[in-house]
Amino acid sequence: MAEPFDIYTDVFTITITPFGANLSFSVREAHPAPARQQEIQRLGTVRMSVEHLKAMVTVIRRQVLLVESETGVRAELPNNVLNQLGISQEDWDAFWRQST
Repeated sequence: MAEPFDIYTDVFTITITPFGANLSFSVREAHPAPARQQEIQRLGTVRMSVEHLKAMVTVIRRQVLLVESETGVRAELPNNVLNQLGISQEDWDAFWRQST
């Protein structure tokens, strides 16, 4: 059994196959030199079934919407980040629209 962990991550990679999903988490260096490639340290990978991943995404979405509703603060991403992730503004808005 792996040791429990409590870490901060600012980089993720996801791979989904018919047999499962792999979520790898990494962190960028805190103070990179401007003239060189930023170093990224892989922290670990969490593996699960695709069904587990879909259930987790649904629960996380519900929890984020609840917190946003209770606090009146929306967590948004800048357009350049959405572009880097290949997510259109329309898809982002449709996914995070509160269901009534």
